[in-house]
Amino acid sequence: MAAPKKGRGPSAQSKPVRSLVLILIAIVAMTGGMFLSGHTTPRLGIDLAGGTSITLKAKADQGSAINKANMDTAVDIMNRRVNGLGVSEAEVQTQGDDHIIVNIPKGTNSKEAQQQVGTTAKLYFRPVLASEPSGGATPKPSPSTSSGASGSPSPAASPSGDQKATSPSGSPSPNASATSQGRAVSDALKADATPSPTGSPSAKSSGGASPSPKPSADADTAKLQAQYAALDCSKPAERAKVGQAAKPGDPTVACGEINKVWYKYVLGPAAVDGTEVKKAQAIFDTQGASGWQVQMTFTSSGAKKFADITGELAKNQQPQNEFGIVLDGDVVSSPYVQQAITGGQAEISGRFTQEEAQSLSNMLSYGALPLSFQEETVTTVTAALGGEQLKAGLLAGAIGLVLVVIYLVAYYRGLSLVAMASLLVSAILTYVIMSLLGPAIGFALNLPAVCGAIVAIGITADSFIVYFERIRDEIREGRTLRPAVERAWPRARRTILVSDFVSFLAAAVLFIVTVGKVQGFAFTLGLTTVLDVVVVFFFTKPLMTLLARRRFFADGHKWSGLDPRSLGGNPPLRRTRRPSGPTTGPVDPKGA
Repeated sequence: MAAPKKGRGPSAQSKPVRSLVLILIAIVAMTGGMFLSGHTTPRLGIDLAGGTSITLKAKADQGSAINKANMDTAVDIMNRRVNGLGVSEAEVQTQGDDHIIVNIPKGTNSKEAQQQVGTTAKLYFRPVLASEPSGGATPKPSPSTSSGASGSPSPAASPSGDQKATSPSGSPSPNASATSQGRAVSDALKADATPSPTGSPSAKSSGGASPSPKPSADADTAKLQAQYAALDCSKPAERAKVGQAAKPGDPTVACGEINKVWYKYVLGPAAVDGTEVKKAQAIFDTQGASGWQVQMTFTSSGAKKFADITGELAKNQQPQNEFGIVLDGDVVSSPYVQQAITGGQAEISGRFTQEEAQSLSNMLSYGALPLSFQEETVTTVTAALGGEQLKAGLLAGAIGLVLVVIYLVAYYRGLSLVAMASLLVSAILTYVIMSLLGPAIGFALNLPAVCGAIVAIGITADSFIVYFERIRDEIREGRTLRPAVERAWPRARRTILVSDFVSFLAAAVLFIVTVGKVQGFAFTLGLTTVLDVVVVFFFTKPLMTLLARRRFFADGHKWSGLDPRSLGGNPPLRRTRRPSGPTTGPVDPKGA
């Protein structure tokens, strides 16, 4: 009976062509996705593309806790601030439990950005002089309310919708008198510019004719009117240009998204500063039908100012009886009032969801930032320096790759073709995946990430070397190439998996415990380690199985890297057949 053929089990008989086709399909599919997405190059980090990176650490104070909700609120507001600087590609993201990283690309005033992201928000209460849907949007209808004037439309024409500000005690009914759009913009600005006996900027003069506006005031009014007419708040680029540059004492134009519809506003001078809001909280009205609402408590000075401005606004019709809550130049809410709200407390009610009410209360309570932040590091890299660092990183990678190739050619000769083909496949997969991860999860290739990719060259080459040496060991024992390739694989596979698992574990721990750019190194190292396993299993091993059938490698050519004589191997093992004659040995007595 012939001896069993070791190393030719089911795993050895697997179809190598199928594995090679699978990895080829994966490469083609991901490459096609990369070109279809329009992102054909990896997204570069600040240290390579140039720009400013700011690391902020949260500090818990005034009873506020460092938790996910507060950190997410801070990220959202900081995002709005840096985008308000006209930076469409700025990034704000949390890292760890108490850090926020702000990456601002080149071409931005880094000093202004530093002042914007870490400071308390600029929050003001401004009277609404005029408002209307922007960009041809149609406001969503709100529940009909009885009107104080016959034939007047419902408040659906106003961005305040059914949101109103009332006093907690003796709240007025939700009825509101409305006009189509109120006074013309120019008339509203002129009336707002007249002095008031109460000091409120929106009050008309008491007694006598209003003084004639000065020529400079007329020029400012015309300029503001032109800005309002040209403003299209449905466009992000337009929204970034307005609001933040206005001084508190000057009227301004602004944008706000109410009920998922963008509105544009003309706002009067700030009547109450956001720092004069002592406390705000979201509560659910269990007694009535108001649902979620926001309760505000003002300081003593803020209470007087708020009573004055609401008293003046209550004399007007919608939208001139509204006040805009303006955060960093954006109108986040514009409730209307029907009477002066005194006592230092007010409620904003409307069809709020719990999330919307909580968000508004956070903005009012903390000036948008529920936590204070301390600047830890600020790194500014010029575009020229970033380009130099990128070139240096690519040069280092090229030098490392060339050295690895030289070693492989000198020591493994023909086998080096397998290693180089595997390195090429690994490089293509790494490049395509990094390009796709940029728009998908915001991954940016920074200098430490480039270092991780360079280290990965050695890790990937090490896997090939382990497998090649196992094959050579089998050949030294006298086996031919085809069984040597199959017998060497199980032993090499265990070693490769253990080695890559240790590398991946180190990368995962490094990614979790570090903050900032070091995470780029850890992420790239972990990604390339996973790709190393994929390439070895689905490309290197199947390719070796196919090459073992070629005479150049199977016969042990001296340039193949598998010559038994140069490896000091034993002569090839020969199978011997048992003689076909009668079996010799002890004779059974019973058979005699």
